[in-house]
Parts: sequence; structure tokens; C-alpha cells
Amino acid sequence: MRKRVKGTMIVVVTATVTAVVSLSVTRTTGQAARPARTADGKPNFNGVWQALNEANWDLEAHEARSGAVTQPGVYPYAYAQVPAAPVLALGSAGGVPGSLGVVDGGTIPYKPAALAKKKENQAHWIDRDPELKCYLPGIPRAMYLPYPFQIVQSTAKIQLAYEFTNAARTIHLDKVEGPPDDTFMGHAVGRWEGDTLVVNVGDFNDKTWFDRAGNFHSDKLKLVERFTPISPDAIRYNVTIDDPEVFTRAWTITMPLYRRLEPNAQLIEYRCIEFVEEFLYGHLRKQQLVKHWEGDTIAIDITRKVPPGEQVYERYAK
Repeated sequence: MRKRVKGTMIVVVTATVTAVVSLSVTRTTGQAARPARTADGKPNFNGVWQALNEANWDLEAHEARSGAVTQPGVYPYAYAQVPAAPVLALGSAGGVPGSLGVVDGGTIPYKPAALAKKKENQAHWIDRDPELKCYLPGIPRAMYLPYPFQIVQSTAKIQLAYEFTNAARTIHLDKVEGPPDDTFMGHAVGRWEGDTLVVNVGDFNDKTWFDRAGNFHSDKLKLVERFTPISPDAIRYNVTIDDPEVFTRAWTITMPLYRRLEPNAQLIEYRCIEFVEEFLYGHLRKQQLVKHWEGDTIAIDITRKVPPGEQVYERYAK
């Protein structure tokens, strides 16, 4: 709005100035403890971060399901299946939340034989998912597990520490030799393209999954990760996945990562391998330990099976 006073034009900008000052104060306050850039001018990713989505259940869009493992119910339709016995007692905690998915384009481009294996993996989730065994989660799965992770950034290295099973990896911004063998977490070499951290990751083994839906890869997996700041407290995480043995073409997932804003945000040890020893090795006991559980509405009896070749205790029976 313009106003003339005694022949002099005065531009009334009170509202605009107020808005600018308010915005400036808000940004300054929000960034006081979290500068947007490091001393060398790069985006500042230091801190504790976490994904907030359903990608660990299934990267692709999916409807909610009664259980990660199901069996036929009264009617012979997929939507009418009920939780299988191992997850029945968990109630809604054993269900699968629905999701719009994080795969660009919606569908993972499997080769026919690989798609059949993916479906078989999903049906045998309890036996096969490396997460249930507390194995190192691999990349990119470590980035969207439902646990926080921490980024520690320097000019030559970026260290990522994950709460789940104390996993960790290093992104090398300098020249280094690759590992002597394939690994769970891969070998990562990064570079800056403007404000985006671009990371090439390879040297994977084939022991990890992408999610609980049985999506998998071979040891030919190659990734290109991109970390782009959205704000001081959010990163756009984009990963291009290429594995010619499993997929017909490269494909991409995209999601935001959020900074944990608690004043005392930190990683708490979750060394889950100690909690799955009975799950992993209970079948090797000479006398079964966990046999029966009974609640108010359900009783569960467990019979352990010893897979061929794992009857270790028989070696010492003679």
C-alpha cells in the first residue's frame, strides 16, 4: 500500500518487514544448534536421523495384511487369509501396515525366476528374513529400519552408526582400496555434487534383504545413493539399485530422512543377537528348552525341527 504525506511518498511495508523478521528469527533459532553447513561449506548431516515410513515391511505399495505370514481362512481368497500360527498370538502387533510404497514407478522390475524366489521368500519369512536373525541389515535397508542411526561427518570420511545390531559403515570421500571380500554393508565411496552427497556402493554379499516382503538381491548388487538436504532437519534419500542377475533394469527408491530433535537424542545399544540365540540355535539343544506357552485365550506348543546337516550334538554322542 502506498500513501502520500505532504508530497512525500511513503511505502508502507510494516506487514512485510514483520514477516521477514519473524521468518529470520525462526530460522536462526531453529539452526542455532544445527548449522546448515559445516566449516568447509558442505551441508551439515551430523546428527541422529530416522526414516518414518513402512518401507521395511515392503518397498512396494501394499495393503494392510493380518500377518507377515498367513494361511487360508474360511474362504479361499487372499484377502480372507488369517495370521499363521507363529504370529497369531501377536494380534495387531503381528500385522502388516499398508503403504503407498517408496519405489519410483511403483513396481520392482524382477526377472521371472527372481520374482518366483521373492514370493517364496515372503511365504517363508520367519525362516529366511535376515532381520529376524539379527544379521547386519545391509544397504539400503539399514537406512529405513525402524531404528535411529547417527551420521558423523568430516572432510574425508562420513561415518554412519546404526542402532540395530550395532551395524556401521564408512563413506570414503578420499581414495581407498576396496575390501578383500564381499560384505554385508558394502564398500561406499562418495563425492559431493553441489549440495548432494553421491555415494557409489558395491562389494556386497547376497545375504541381506531389502525388506520383510522377501525382496532380495545377488552379490552383483550396485547402488548409487544420493543425500540431498531438504532443510536443516530433513534429507531426501534416493537410491538407484542395479543387479543384472535379479532385475531387468535399474530402479530407484526415494524417501525423506528426519533428524531426531530430542535434546538428548542418541543411539541406544540394540545388540539383538543376544535375544535371538534360542531362535537361531535352539534346535541344536539335546533337550528342547522352549516347548509351551499359555495365555488367557491361547496355548501354543512348539516342536523344534532340526534341518539336515545341523544335528551337531550327534557328533559327540558316540
